[in-house]
Amino acid sequence: MAKEIKARYSDGELDDFRKLIDDKIKKAQADLELLRSAYMNDGNNGTDDTSPTFKAFEEGSETMSKEANTQLAIRQEKFIRDLKNAMIRIENKTYGICRMTGKLINKKRLLLVPHATLSIEAKNMQK
Repeated sequence: MAKEIKARYSDGELDDFRKLIDDKIKKAQADLELLRSAYMNDGNNGTDDTSPTFKAFEEGSETMSKEANTQLAIRQEKFIRDLKNAMIRIENKTYGICRMTGKLINKKRLLLVPHATLSIEAKNMQK
């Protein structure tokens, strides 16, 4: 007897993924707020009375730090957007279906990368 290929995850499984993704969104939003507060900081670290050389070094370091935090914030915003898109796919009951092959994405992959839209098979075909 041929093994039946599952077309989609059950409603119960989708609920489990919804909870996982909801937790990840909350954590990601909290992390994003930390990043935003870090690069919106006024940067006054009390270097007003220190040597000009140290102050220049400090300002350069601060600029690099702000740029790094901005890049991290951009990546975090994309991650949150991807997670929210995954929630939409759960509502549409299309979550976990590879957009390239139409097959179910392995559950272990979704637990590690809950916003995945490609199976490992499809991802490897892209290389």
